[in-house]
Amino acid sequence: MTGTASRSYQQTIRRRSFLGAGVGGLMLPGIMPAGALSEVPPDTAVIQYWLNGAASHFETYDPKPDAPDEIRGPFKPIATNVPGTYICESLPLHAQMMDRVTIIRSMHHDNSDHQHGMHWCQTGHDAKANGINPFKKSSHPSSGSLVSMLRGPNHPGLPPYVLIGYPLDDQGIHRYYPHRAAYLGVRYNPLEILKTRTGDGKDPGQDKDFRVRSLEPIGDLTRQDLIERRELLEQANQLTKPFSGDRLDSWRFSFQAASDLVTGGATGAAFDLEKEDPKMRERYGHNRSGQTALLARRLVEAGVTFVTVVDPGVGLSSSGWDLHKKLEWGTKTASPRMDQAVTTLIQDLHERGLDEKVLVVVWGEFGRTPKINKDAGRDHWADVQSMMIACGNYRHGQVIGSSTAQGETPKDRPLWPYDVVATMYHHLGIDPHLTPETSIGRSKPLLEKGEVIRELL
Repeated sequence: MTGTASRSYQQTIRRRSFLGAGVGGLMLPGIMPAGALSEVPPDTAVIQYWLNGAASHFETYDPKPDAPDEIRGPFKPIATNVPGTYICESLPLHAQMMDRVTIIRSMHHDNSDHQHGMHWCQTGHDAKANGINPFKKSSHPSSGSLVSMLRGPNHPGLPPYVLIGYPLDDQGIHRYYPHRAAYLGVRYNPLEILKTRTGDGKDPGQDKDFRVRSLEPIGDLTRQDLIERRELLEQANQLTKPFSGDRLDSWRFSFQAASDLVTGGATGAAFDLEKEDPKMRERYGHNRSGQTALLARRLVEAGVTFVTVVDPGVGLSSSGWDLHKKLEWGTKTASPRMDQAVTTLIQDLHERGLDEKVLVVVWGEFGRTPKINKDAGRDHWADVQSMMIACGNYRHGQVIGSSTAQGETPKDRPLWPYDVVATMYHHLGIDPHLTPETSIGRSKPLLEKGEVIRELL
């Protein structure tokens, strides 16, 4: 299935600041190839809760109580509210709502490098097979960027794709390319809500005052000042309107959308956690895991189509869940926040009647080594990993697949990242085998392999 996209594929905006990242996505969406969307509610959305650095499957969704000590690890399994299903004791709130989620224990791919593993999961494609170094660029757009292109936002004043929570490096640059738009161009990059490193030794995971600081006016400017400046600019625009062309009109549309966010209009208010009920903020947890999950719910409820939340894990630099050392300490630090944030998010979606419209996917770039290393940690392991899926009008209360007795490889029902990405597309009504055609001559299938995970249907 092939279609022709509009000239907007080439209408890009230089990304020099927060508002530059993804502002193009606020513009009118490109032309949808005929038949690309199936009959699904138009306001469906995805929240991808990303366990940055890769959480251990042993210490989350696939404990191995009968394995030797050096494989079993320091934690015990606990029973869930689904008879016969056990998960790690680090996630007690998950255990109480297992009937509302699906655990997959047989996810795997073939590259244990962070960037390559991330590329696998964020795009559904193997960067290595395409001869691409994902430390510098991606061979394919992320699933969020393709959703941005094919679906656009559920509300015209909001970005279609938002990425929350990645830290910047020492040069103030976010280098996680697999989350971006690759050859589609910067217009389909996410609107990025980033976090700088603290540099003071404190735990940024305990960011009790989390807010979208990048949407606040700079210097001594107030929102009213910005509104008045925009009104003055609009008056000037009326004088030049008879002479404006398509490019200037597109810029004005983009500027208007960005301005609406900054000045806190009806759409920009979705980013303002101060407008949320304090009791709900407490339920999610006054830390970055909780408040970013709450922000994701606010955004999809307001009209954002795809949100990726990056869980800070232990909150040290960009290490996240990459626990090569001190696995027990790291799990006890990171898991309670994630446990509260994810389960509250799922409960909140159910309470608001959004559970069928919003799909929640919790995963990272790979699993961890079966054997605990000399530093009391676990290393990278792509041969098998566990993940969780909730909501989205799918069948839950089940475990799909299994790993071997010592958690080394899939034992049955092996699944690949492209199967998860295909399921996300399916939820949004997008044909995962679509081959969109861009105006710059690029034409690649959304997925070369992969099918919707049938047990969910």
